[in-house]
Amino acid sequence: MGLTERQITEWLRQGLSPPRLAFTLALGFAIGCIPLVGTTTVVCAALALAFRLNMPAIQAANYAAMPLQLILIVPFVRLGRWVFAFGPQQASAAEKLLHASPWEVVSQFGWLTAQAMFGWALTAAPAMALMTLGLNLMLHRVPKRAAIESAE
Repeated sequence: MGLTERQITEWLRQGLSPPRLAFTLALGFAIGCIPLVGTTTVVCAALALAFRLNMPAIQAANYAAMPLQLILIVPFVRLGRWVFAFGPQQASAAEKLLHASPWEVVSQFGWLTAQAMFGWALTAAPAMALMTLGLNLMLHRVPKRAAIESAE
């Protein structure tokens, strides 16, 4: 699912400034990469309502990030594990988990989730800043390009 130039132009005509739209798209994409599958839509909706952001724009960016969300789970766990000096350092083998108590399984997945979230938290702010800057530069060009094309 990609954003078309027409959609972006419509959003800009609805009163969204390029910097605000850039921030909204970057935030939606960053939230879309949270390593908790099934939570990002609700988080994006809550942020859009709380900060009066464009709901379709933030959700479009969120959905665009979903394939990346799955791909980045393991790198986020590894980054979090590298930074964490405590907790289980390696995931238990699947065979060991099959014979573990339910509490051990939940505990292991809890640590993996915490490590993944910490890895995401370390990368989300710098990634959002870079995306916002890049998108802002691109979005400033969209109305100019649309005006040139409509004049032709």
